[in-house]
Amino acid sequence: MKTDDRPFGEGKQKWVSTEWLENNMDKDWVIMDTQPDVHDYFMAHIPGAVYFAQKLMRAPKNGLPAKMIPPKQASYLFGRIGIDNDTPVLIYTAKGGFREWGDGLEQCFMAYNLMRYNHSEVYLLDGGLDKWMDEGRETSQEFPEVEEKEFTPDVQKDMFLTYDQFLDVKDHDDTCLLDARPLSMYTGESGPWIKNGHIPGAVNLPWSSLMQSNPKLLKPAEKIKKMAEVVGATKDKLIICSCGTGREATNEYTIFKHLLGYPKVKVYEGSFTEWTSYPDNQVVKGKEPR
Repeated sequence: MKTDDRPFGEGKQKWVSTEWLENNMDKDWVIMDTQPDVHDYFMAHIPGAVYFAQKLMRAPKNGLPAKMIPPKQASYLFGRIGIDNDTPVLIYTAKGGFREWGDGLEQCFMAYNLMRYNHSEVYLLDGGLDKWMDEGRETSQEFPEVEEKEFTPDVQKDMFLTYDQFLDVKDHDDTCLLDARPLSMYTGESGPWIKNGHIPGAVNLPWSSLMQSNPKLLKPAEKIKKMAEVVGATKDKLIICSCGTGREATNEYTIFKHLLGYPKVKVYEGSFTEWTSYPDNQVVKGKEPR
């Protein structure tokens, strides 16, 4: 997106271009590197960036994997890398030069988590470190000095749905349930779950379809809006973002809420993994929602 002169987006989270970031490196903020492996960070990172492994934000609960960690743990982790509730945070990721296994979701997942625990100002680097490096901008292998701070968590329960809340609204006429996974997982042709397919009523809008070939780089907002409307995701509806474990859904949450400005957007954090953990819940195979 051509927005080199200023951040773009709405609310607590915005995007910035690589050019804008380079021209604003002296801003008083924390730059968070969320590359998939710490060795990627060792090889190259934006000067001054502190490393954070996004996988730290989830742990099993009652046997169900990939559940969000309690506020106390989030407070400790954020504070340890110099984040309080108000200091702006710029987040980026990359494919990673060490093992090249990054999918691009790390930065939107961390943006969602910061806002979920009540951070007030978050930025994503449109195009991530890959675009930054492709353009020949400066990188570093030095580690920054970080002063620990106090982060006071306050879980923003209006951002997500619990299982019971999801059951209450998923079939309403004014609800659009999105499944952000690849088409083959949506149809049930592939997938690791005990039952493959999708939640009845869900429509498929793969998160990667909203991005360019660089999965950290957004497609134009108007193009994304048209794609959303094709599957029935219009501004007058409650948009529920779901996927396999809730991670891909955060990409669509950030886009619908903070790029397109939809007023009613929530993540079903348990997503398909939680849904299929209940033996009586049905799944649908094929391209049709039901």
